[in-house]
Amino acid sequence: MLFLLFHLDDDPYVLEASRVSEVLPLVRVKAVPGTSRGGFGIINHRGAPVPVLDLSDLVLGRPARRQLSTRIVLIRRQAMKGEPQWLGLVLEQATETLRLDPASFVSPGHRNGAVPYLGPVLAHPRGLIHWVDPDRLLAHAEGGALARDLAGSA
Repeated sequence: MLFLLFHLDDDPYVLEASRVSEVLPLVRVKAVPGTSRGGFGIINHRGAPVPVLDLSDLVLGRPARRQLSTRIVLIRRQAMKGEPQWLGLVLEQATETLRLDPASFVSPGHRNGAVPYLGPVLAHPRGLIHWVDPDRLLAHAEGGALARDLAGSA
């Protein structure tokens, strides 16, 4: 299966490439004043406003580094009304894909309720790679003020 590789600090993470609609350069993002941690802002994508989350800010408590390898990864999701909506994730070092066997990922041996979006791990020459579940990530973000902040801005 094909995965998009990205990093949080020096640690590698992956998303299923089939969940990714587009990978964009880090374009100008309109800040939304007063947004909760992780709320990066909104972008204009093909004439429509798209909320953008900064995963580094959400997970590590610091904004993503502005580097050439930092990207906005667009994920399509189903909205409450059944209409598909876009969500952008700002991810560092999101410039590479890996073909990995999903069956090689194993449970990390514990369940951390604070970060339910972290799935199984794979021992790899690059280190332990966590598989991130975007549905659980969005549910986690939507459980708090962040989703309300972004829903009101888009």
